[in-house]
This record gives sequence, C-alpha cells and structure tokens, in this order.
Amino acid sequence: MASVTLRNVCKAYGENLISKHVDLDIAEGEFVVFVGPSGCGKSTLLRCIAGLEDITSGDLYIGEQRMNDIPPAQRGVGMVFQSYALYPHLNLFDNMSFGMKLARADKEEIRKRVAHAADILQLGHLLERKPKALSGGQRQRVAIGRTLVAQPNVFLLDEPLSNLDAALRVQMRIEIAKLHKQLGSTMIYVTHDQVEAMTMADKIVVLDGGAVSQVGKPLELYHYPKNRFVAGFIGSPKMNFMSVFVEQVEAERVMVQLANGTAFWIPVDGTTVTRGERMSLGIRPEHLTSKDQGDAVVEGKIQVVEKLGHETQVYLNLKGVDADFIFRQPDVLNVEAGETLSVGIPAYRCHLFHRDGQACRRLHQEQGV
Repeated sequence: MASVTLRNVCKAYGENLISKHVDLDIAEGEFVVFVGPSGCGKSTLLRCIAGLEDITSGDLYIGEQRMNDIPPAQRGVGMVFQSYALYPHLNLFDNMSFGMKLARADKEEIRKRVAHAADILQLGHLLERKPKALSGGQRQRVAIGRTLVAQPNVFLLDEPLSNLDAALRVQMRIEIAKLHKQLGSTMIYVTHDQVEAMTMADKIVVLDGGAVSQVGKPLELYHYPKNRFVAGFIGSPKMNFMSVFVEQVEAERVMVQLANGTAFWIPVDGTTVTRGERMSLGIRPEHLTSKDQGDAVVEGKIQVVEKLGHETQVYLNLKGVDADFIFRQPDVLNVEAGETLSVGIPAYRCHLFHRDGQACRRLHQEQGV
C-alpha cells in the first residue's frame, strides 16, 4: 500500500496539452475515482501514473519516491485495462500467474498467490478453464486477479466494467468495492459513469478538459459543487438550470427573480453577487416538490413521462429554460404528455452560479456531508 502524489503534472502531445497542472494527494488505502466526459484526460492521467506515458512536466510520487523516470515495472503498480487482455490459449491459473513466471518467482509462492487471489475473487473452481469458457464478468475477475497476484502497492483500473452488460456492471461494481475493503489497498479507478463514481469512491476527482474541476467525497460534490460543470455532471438525471435575475443581495442570502416573475430568497453566500446581474439557478430533479411545498412555483407543458415503477420522471417545457426541465418523484405520478404541471422549488435546495460557472457557496447544511 502506498500514497500517490501529483504536483503540477502536465501531459502534452506536441502543442496539445491533455493533462493541465494536476495537483492531487491520494492517501494510502484510499479508493479514488477519476470521472469526467470522454476526452477529458482520465485515462491519460492514469497511464502517466502507471508509467505507460511520460510526464511532460511536474512531479509524480508513489510513497516518498519520485517516479518520473522510474520504469513501469519498478513502480509497484498494477493495472487493469478496459479490455481483459487474457491469453486465450492459457487456462486461468496460467493467465493469473504469467507475470510471476516471467519474473522467475518460486513455484510454491506462485501457487499460494494464485490460490489466494482466486479465493478472494471466487474463481477457485475455474482455474483449469480457458477464457473462452467464461462469462464476461468472470473474465474481468481474472484480469483483476492477475493484477492481484502481483501484489502491487497501487491498483489502477481503467474503465474495467465498460464491456459488461448493465446487470454485470452492477454486480462487478459491488465485487470491486468489496475487494477494496478486504485488501485495504490504494485504488485509482477511471470511469465516465458518475453512478460508479458515486457508489464506489472514497474520493472523486472530476476532470474537465484535462484540468481538475473539483475533488471531494461523493456527497460533497453532489450537494456542494464548486461550479456548474460539476453540478451538471454529478447526478442522474442531471441538474436543472434556469436563468434568473438578481433583485436583492445580502451577506447570507440572495433574492432572485424567475422568468415567470416570481421572486424568492436563496440561502447562499451573497458576498460575490451583484444586484442586477444575470445568474443561473440550479435545482436537482429529485429536490423539486409539489407546488404547495415550494418557495416558488413553475409551470410547464409535459413533453415526456417516464414511468419506471419505483419513480416517475417528467420532462417539462418551461419558460426561460432552454433544455427540458426534469421533475423526479418517487413512486407513480399519474400525468401524461400534453398536460400542464406545476412544481415547487424549495429555496434551501437551490444552487446559484455566476456567468463564469463558479458557484455561490450554499449555506444549508445537508445531512451526511
């Protein structure tokens, strides 16, 4: 087990800067998830930590040792790739022990490590099988087991579940979380799926265009995003945004006016807000209420209704909102497309963003954060 530290790390291909001045501190035993949209530099940053890509500038430390010029094999890291990369002609035992055999490790030590990894991953009864005789979830467990046998100080996982179907993804997500708790190892996990990030991580690193947008615990990012990008990326379905006009400002609250003329106070830090400016109000679909419970009410024509059994998602066409405005309610809501629906906006659940996307600090204390 080892900590991982990045100081002002940049990675460029020619003039194209992929990773931009990344500063991160990953403690021993932490499960950290890099998350962001495709092309934001998640996998590139992971490959820099592994040594598969050279760092253009900055410093990388694993434990106390600077790793910039250390070969990948000597960094004490193990990597699980998106593709299983198993040898089809070898059985599971030989696939999992391949690296140790190359290193001419003792045969008894190899047997013990493979048996231990197979026991953890529930593969002991499959060691004589070849990859073609396994399911996708079993193959991914073998790929993880191969890394586990090497006993690295840091586990690096690059979108390991993206080739699995929805049910297997959920199952393997739980298995990896259990594995981390059992081993207590430092793990860095890359995904574009924010649900995986929210459910697995001790700490989430949100990347936007190669730069770190915010680092924090899952619920911290959910309830207190530092900018509009993080607010829109974390959460499913994503946060609703609407343009508002600032009518009055106080140190600990801001009065905003909606497009329908309704004005109400929002409990946020008002020290950076100017009266008369245009801002964006954000509210999550699950935080909207019935019209009689809100501090403000908005009304829109229903475009689509998704009845999922355990919840209903209603997509509204709202004045002053460019995208669909989503209302999410637990259980069944008996409404249909074409009808008009009014929903309430509770002020304490609102977020407020400047034109540059930076958030005003919310002053309501959420549970569990």
